[in-house]
Amino acid sequence: MEVARPTRPAFEMRIRALEESLSSFAVRSFETRGRELPEEESPVRTPFQRDRDRIVHSKPFRRLKGKTQVFIDPAGDHYRTRMTHTLETTAISRVVARALLLNEDLVEAIGLGHDMGHTPFGHAGEDALDNAVQERFGRRFRHNEQSLRIAQSLNLTHEVCHGILTHTGEQAPDTLEGKIVRLVDRVAYINHDIDDAVRYGLLSEEDLPHEQIAVLGPTGSARIDTLVQDIVDASADADDIRQSAEVGEAMLSLRAFMFEHVYLGGQAVPEHQRAHEVIRRIFDQLVERGDAVDEIVDYIAGMTDRFALDYAESL
Repeated sequence: MEVARPTRPAFEMRIRALEESLSSFAVRSFETRGRELPEEESPVRTPFQRDRDRIVHSKPFRRLKGKTQVFIDPAGDHYRTRMTHTLETTAISRVVARALLLNEDLVEAIGLGHDMGHTPFGHAGEDALDNAVQERFGRRFRHNEQSLRIAQSLNLTHEVCHGILTHTGEQAPDTLEGKIVRLVDRVAYINHDIDDAVRYGLLSEEDLPHEQIAVLGPTGSARIDTLVQDIVDASADADDIRQSAEVGEAMLSLRAFMFEHVYLGGQAVPEHQRAHEVIRRIFDQLVERGDAVDEIVDYIAGMTDRFALDYAESL
């Protein structure tokens, strides 16, 4: 006797029909490689929409609002945080994905989750924690790997987990949606960090490299518009996410300028020293208390700037 095969839910059938209009290079929502722990599908959400919701409702995501991007606990309400950076990256990534007929839900989930594992105090905090665990335990800390640990704890799909892991580092994403977030991450932070550096008084508009500004645009919004349009034009009908040579080189030059004058500039030294002192003080106390290395890493990486400063002060 032949056993009847279960029919696909109406919602899934509608999504499959809608996604027929996507690029042949797009990941289809119901063709995901799945989760580490199999789950019953939702009747009203795609797998990537469920991933998005799990990220947004998670504690690591909510704590991003208390982690600054460049400046440690700055005075003022308008400086970027990891939360605002995450939202800007995700919004821009969705624009690119829609223009290229790729999967917006997958891009959104990767974008929202890519920095969940970031430390307090930006990359200075990441360097400090990396140095500490390397000296004490002989291992390394990378925020993308910590973000992956969180994504796996939420049992997110393979495509989202891999996109989060590969948003930075040597390994390339295995989907075009992941490649969009990897590139747009740079587009977002370069331009909003310029805005913050000008507000902080480290730069003036006249300090910016004139040749690159002439290519990309005189304002942050103009530069983002140029970069997004260039990505869409260069990647149209292609099996990769690209930039034109002129715009790509201008962006890399502007990024190098920011590293020289802001991220690693002389004014950053006291900020970096402060971050290293705070992280090291907390790390040493947790080691002395007998905490395991994974517990230490999870605890410190999950701290907001203010919590870490208060904790170190209490010691």
